[in-house]
Amino acid sequence: MPKLIKNNAVVDDSYEILPKDFNEASVEGLKIVPLAYWLAHAENLKSQAEIGVWIDSDEGPEELAPFLDSLKLIALNFPKFADGRGYSIARILRDRYKYQGELRAIGDVLHDQLFYMKRCGFDAFAIRADKDPVAALAGLQAFSDCYQGASDNPVPLFRRRA
Repeated sequence: MPKLIKNNAVVDDSYEILPKDFNEASVEGLKIVPLAYWLAHAENLKSQAEIGVWIDSDEGPEELAPFLDSLKLIALNFPKFADGRGYSIARILRDRYKYQGELRAIGDVLHDQLFYMKRCGFDAFAIRADKDPVAALAGLQAFSDCYQGASDNPVPLFRRRA
């Protein structure tokens, strides 16, 4: 079973991520469906608490806004290490839409990104398959403090020290 980092620990990943071209009539169990599939079948899927949705880096989270209360998991795909659009999508989900469920980074996710992803609101990380999630766990503690506010702590350092 694949592993992921969730809430600062390495755990088994029991979810299956369905491909972007998935188009079967129904889905059951612990699955993460693509955004287009979710939007086409939202009325049937929103009652299934174990179903999550994944957003590609070229898609926006706005269409999910009416469903955020019924989604326990949203995964954001990082198709390559240098694509940072997922950071912005995470901030929009956490800060603008006040999404409280699990926010998972999937795709080309590496040790160097974890600290910054956590600052943007991610709480789960599916590390790239050829990397060790136990070794990557240290990436969450790359820095001891931050100057600016973010989703994980909106108060900037100068306000915390005053």
